[in-house]
Amino acid sequence: MVEHFTMVDAVSQGWLLATQGLMAQTPTIDAETANRLLKPFSLKVAVQAILAVLLSYGLLLSIRSLINAISEKVPRRFRLIIKQSMPFLKALVLVFTIGYLLNLFFNLNGPNLIALTGTIALALGFAFKDYASSIVAGLVNLVEGPFRMGDRVQIGEHYGEVVDYGLRGLMIQTPDDNAVTIPHSTTWTSPISNANSGQLEAQVATEFYFAHDANIEQVVDILYQAAYSSRYTQLKLPVVVVAKEEPWSTRLRLKAYPMDARDEFIYKTDLILRIKKACARQKIPYPQAPNASQL
Repeated sequence: MVEHFTMVDAVSQGWLLATQGLMAQTPTIDAETANRLLKPFSLKVAVQAILAVLLSYGLLLSIRSLINAISEKVPRRFRLIIKQSMPFLKALVLVFTIGYLLNLFFNLNGPNLIALTGTIALALGFAFKDYASSIVAGLVNLVEGPFRMGDRVQIGEHYGEVVDYGLRGLMIQTPDDNAVTIPHSTTWTSPISNANSGQLEAQVATEFYFAHDANIEQVVDILYQAAYSSRYTQLKLPVVVVAKEEPWSTRLRLKAYPMDARDEFIYKTDLILRIKKACARQKIPYPQAPNASQL
């Protein structure tokens, strides 16, 4: 709610700059042009504008609540498809609202539209260029699609599920259940790692370390059995074990897919418990703590 009222305040500042300071300082926008651009202002127009903003705000909240509610009730395979429609529906509401407000305050014919475009560009540049940069970046992300609703992404130091896509930024929910809002402009300069790219499954890599004298073939067999017997494993996707020799141990990395990317950490915990239990039963030796020269 704070974000939307901040946007209204910023638009009001941009309006004042566009109609007063910028028109006075820019030689191409004189008083006659301003009078031709602007429609007469009245109490009726103000009420219509306020109602339009309130209706838009209500629709945005309703879209978010309704889509989240529906996506959690449908079969799991349809959840991401429904969630991914949220940004586009919100964008439609914003486009129609902005178009209605522009038509309410301005005479939008050919010559006026050209003059208005230049005025708005100057207002955006001077009044809230950072906000405008985030809006443009958000539109670009919608087209390019580096991430979608429901994806598990790493942006900078933040990792989590994309749970909301707003005008200024996106919100991700971290594994610690924190909601982090990241401005869209950040995604232009920060690398984005996407774990599932619109799919329900995401690969989970779990590492284990064993002593050099351990029976590695037996350990690899334990890792495969643990993955294939877990109730979280998506059996349609491959399970792979990769080995690497370290100076002080043999490292095995188990790569598998849970049926739902949301179960990433529950799945990893299940695998660790299963494998440690099996290794204890088979008396598989673990490595000794390395000294400084082995690190």
